Amino acid sequence: MVSYGEIFDVSGPVHLLTSFDWRNTFHRRSLAASLVEGVYLLERDRQRGSIQQDAHAPPWWERFQFQLNRVLVDDSDLSYFGAIFELKYAHPFFYQSTPHPPRYVVAFRGTILNSSSRSDDMKLNARCIFDTLEESSRFRTAFDAVWNTVAMVGAANVWIAGHSLGASIAMLAGRNMAKSRYQLETYLFNPPIISLPIEKIIPNETLKHGVRVAGSFLTAGIAAAMNRRREDPEEDPFVVLSEWTPYLFVNPSDTICAEYIGYFEHREKMEEMGVGRIENVATRYSIGSLVYGTIGRESEPLHLLPSAYMTVNIRPSEDFNKAHGLDQWWQDHCQWRSKLYKFK
Repeated sequence: MVSYGEIFDVSGPVHLLTSFDWRNTFHRRSLAASLVEGVYLLERDRQRGSIQQDAHAPPWWERFQFQLNRVLVDDSDLSYFGAIFELKYAHPFFYQSTPHPPRYVVAFRGTILNSSSRSDDMKLNARCIFDTLEESSRFRTAFDAVWNTVAMVGAANVWIAGHSLGASIAMLAGRNMAKSRYQLETYLFNPPIISLPIEKIIPNETLKHGVRVAGSFLTAGIAAAMNRRREDPEEDPFVVLSEWTPYLFVNPSDTICAEYIGYFEHREKMEEMGVGRIENVATRYSIGSLVYGTIGRESEPLHLLPSAYMTVNIRPSEDFNKAHGLDQWWQDHCQWRSKLYKFK
């Protein structure tokens, strides 16, 4: 039988096993990614009927001095899609400095293709496309877990994290909490963005910018024609959510999340051009949300993020699996580009 330590040494961030600094943003990111990986392994262990002694998952949280508080179970297929992890030694000394460790981390896995949960995972991916993820039972279970944990210990002591589909769940949960004035530290790894992959399909920067500008004016024009305006500025999601700044992690070779690079860079350029208000309207709506509006339902795009601290992995990726993989976010290399995008 392979020991926990041997599994972790082969697969995990071994450079953090002897030295972990809560003030180091890379260390915090690696921890969040490791806990999300723990959720993936919890589900795989469940499917192969592992007992605790043979399970592969525990090293991914035990080495960081966390313990499994409880798993989050999907109502439809009984799969483990998330977990709440609790810091074992929440000493008051930790909370006298900033930033301090979380007492709880709520983490969500993404799609597992070769598993019994694949069908339900893919259905939820489809919900992301049509901005209806919030209506799923999996999201309701996830949000209840986040809300109840925050109610117990406060928003300052809770993190949320997710990868791929799990990042969409974490983003939506964090966004809903922010609307209730609870801003959670949030880690979003390779979150899907439902948009044309302009970042990938158009290499010319000038043409790319022109296409995005035209798209913004078109979307804003359709929204105006359909009278999709909010009378109370405090109800504008950009105003409500502007102070919530999740950590966003994307790879330019990953078609699922790469468009976030253009999403934020384009908004910045529109501000420089003096037409930031038009872009705010365009960003607030998707074609899907405008169509839903015609039948009495208004929906925000799932990818709506006024602010974010975005990190781009500029290290070349061998293939899509590497570009979309979770392991890149705990690897020990320096080929990152990070920037804060703050809505004003």
